[in-house]
Amino acid sequence: MEEQLNNFGQTIKDARLAAGLTQDALAEQTGITTRYIMAIENESKLPRVRVLFKLIRALKISADTIFYPEIQHADKKKEHIIHMIQLCDERDLQVVTATVKALLDTK
Repeated sequence: MEEQLNNFGQTIKDARLAAGLTQDALAEQTGITTRYIMAIENESKLPRVRVLFKLIRALKISADTIFYPEIQHADKKKEHIIHMIQLCDERDLQVVTATVKALLDTK
């Protein structure tokens, strides 16, 4: 567990960079100060649950990325798509399903 806690900041930083966000942009999206994000990423600061929740939601990552880093999917793009699908409502799922079917039919 100690190793996961030591890697927490790097995990958040990697997710932020993968999302194409600066620390300032992430701070603005979450209502957290840029300084606090810097402390999480670079100084091993462990956030409270509310802050962690905001970070996970803003970065559009699974909580498993934080709590079970050893079982992460190798393909981050697919993982991100799966997470986005989980946020869809019923109408969105119909559109996604039709789009994927159409893509597969053209192969």
